[in-house]
Amino acid sequence: MTTLTLPVRRPPGLRVVGAGAGFVVFWSCGFIGARWGTQYTSAFDLLAWRFLVAGALAVAVLLIRRPRISRRDLLTQVWMAILTQFVYLGLIFTGIDRGITAGVTALIGSLQPVLIATVAGPLLDERVSARQWIGLVLGVAGVGLVVADDLHAGHGSALLFLVPLGGLLGLVAGTCLDRRRKPSTNSLDALAVQSLVSAVLFTALAASTHQLTVPRQPGFYGAVFWLVLLATGGGWGLYLVNLKLSGATRISALLYLVPPTTMVFAFLLFGETIGVLAVIGMLVCAIAVLLIRSNERNGSDLATLRGWRNPGGWSRAKHRPGARGSRRSA
Repeated sequence: MTTLTLPVRRPPGLRVVGAGAGFVVFWSCGFIGARWGTQYTSAFDLLAWRFLVAGALAVAVLLIRRPRISRRDLLTQVWMAILTQFVYLGLIFTGIDRGITAGVTALIGSLQPVLIATVAGPLLDERVSARQWIGLVLGVAGVGLVVADDLHAGHGSALLFLVPLGGLLGLVAGTCLDRRRKPSTNSLDALAVQSLVSAVLFTALAASTHQLTVPRQPGFYGAVFWLVLLATGGGWGLYLVNLKLSGATRISALLYLVPPTTMVFAFLLFGETIGVLAVIGMLVCAIAVLLIRSNERNGSDLATLRGWRNPGGWSRAKHRPGARGSRRSA
C-alpha cells in the first residue's frame, strides 16, 4: 500500500490581510508623530532622537540574534536606510516642519502607487492589470477628496512642495531596490540594520547643522517614543513584511488608506473635524484598494498558493502508486 503524507499549511490570506491592515494603522502614526514632535523642535532634531532610541534597540536586537547577513544583503539594507528613511523621512518631516499640512503631504505620498506601477513592469516583473490601473487612478481621486480642504493658499512657496515630492521619490527608489534585489534578510534584522544606519545619518545631520538639542518638554519625548514604537517598529517593520508578502504595487496601494486613517487619528487626538468630502474620499480609497488587490490570490500569487499546498514542489507523478521515486510504506 502506498501512502503519502504532505504537511498541511493554510494559504497566507489572513496573514496578508492582517499585515496590510496593521501597516496602514502604524504608517499613519508617523504623520501624527511628526506633527506632535515638530511642535517642540526641528525635524532633524526629532528624527535624530527617534533613531537614536531606535538604533539603541537595534544594537540589542543584533547582539541577541547575531544574524548572518551577506555582504550583498547588508549593502542593500544600507541603501534602503538611505533611500526609504534618511531621504524619505528627512524630506517629509522637513515639509511638515515648514508648514505643509499632513493632508497635503499625504496627497503627495499617494502618488507612490502610480509611480511604483509605472516602473513595476519593466523593473520588477510585476504585471499591473487594467483593473489595477483603474484602482490606482481612482485612489488618487479619493485622496484628493480627502485632503481637498487642505488645498488652499497660504502654505508657502510652490517650490516647497518639491521637498516632500523628493522624499516620495526616495521611498519609490528604495521599494524598487528591495523588490529588485530581493534580500534574504529577516525583516526584524533588516529593520534593525536600517535603524542603526539611520541613527548615524540623522544624528550627524542634526549635529552638523547645529540642530541637535536636548529638549526639556516631556511631550517631545512622548512623540519620540510614539514614533519609535508605532512608526518605526510597527510601520516600517510591516512595510518590509508586506514587501515580501504582497509585492511593491499592492503594498503601495495601501498608502491610499493612510490619509483617511490619519484624519481619523487627528480627529481623535487633536479634535480636527472630518468633512463630507473626506468621508466620500475614504469610501473611494477603499474601493480603489479593493480593485488593486482584487487578484491577490490570482496571477503571480497562484504560484505562491501552490507552494503552500505543495511546499516541496513535488509533482503528482512522483507520488502515484508505483511511480518511480515514490515513497512506500508497508
